[in-house]
Amino acid sequence: MSVALLLVCAMCLDAALGEPDWLWSRLRHPAVLIGQGIGWLEKRLNHSGQRRIKGVVVLMLLVLVACALGQFLTLFGSLIEIIVCAILLAQKSLVTHVRDVGDGLRASLPEGRAMVARIVSRDTTDMSETQVARSAIESAAENLSDGVVAPAFWFLIAGLPGLLVYKAVNTADSMIGYRTERYREFGWASARVDDLLNLIPARLTCVMIVALSGQWGRWSDILGDARKHISPNAGWPEAAMARALNVALAGPRSYDGQMRDLAWVNGDAPRNIGAYEVFRACDMLWKVWGLALALLSVWVVINLVF
Repeated sequence: MSVALLLVCAMCLDAALGEPDWLWSRLRHPAVLIGQGIGWLEKRLNHSGQRRIKGVVVLMLLVLVACALGQFLTLFGSLIEIIVCAILLAQKSLVTHVRDVGDGLRASLPEGRAMVARIVSRDTTDMSETQVARSAIESAAENLSDGVVAPAFWFLIAGLPGLLVYKAVNTADSMIGYRTERYREFGWASARVDDLLNLIPARLTCVMIVALSGQWGRWSDILGDARKHISPNAGWPEAAMARALNVALAGPRSYDGQMRDLAWVNGDAPRNIGAYEVFRACDMLWKVWGLALALLSVWVVINLVF
């Protein structure tokens, strides 16, 4: 069975089942296990001197273990590959979490804040309705790239080893890739390699959103906003999503009680948004998934015929 066909099957399985509570309430999710391993290493190594070197060693260890595990799992056949790939894709769970924010906002502002706090790291206690909606849409755009397109891309390129390496590096970046006093040196390697692994997927995500929303005429504006973003990758899907929905994203936000004056994305568009725009973002998530599935399916058919 070709890798593309395996990926098509995994995408459909993830879309159908997502992350069922009955399973992950009894077992530890692989991403949780990866995170626990990273946390264990960080507590024991991230102190004293040579923190950057120690961080490089941790990253190399993660990559080697993930690659070896991926190779081992392929020995059990296509079904295991499909299941593992589906588990590490996040399409349905992403849509569910973003939609929960929209449902929360429809119920009440405090409920919306509680739901968005599950998917963003910024301060949510004093968020307005607009800020809650904006945060959810930004998270949707960024995680569409990080949690769906990038894992699928690396599985297609390098099978299970590639997928597991990506998930290990991405998890490390989300835990230790911050520019804080504690993590600046230790997480440097993880952050840089994560940027590299997401370079192509972020731009693929952007192109798919632009293609589906017919915003090719605003490509120069999207490019300009993407380059102003603090992340070399997250700005691409975010700028495309902002144009697709005709909303302003990013802008000032608070982290750990400190307000950060970040650049606006599509700043001339409406800034007063709410649940309706969140639901439209969810629709776009499924449209991108559908486009990716269609392209992969065409590729599978071409390979079967020719």
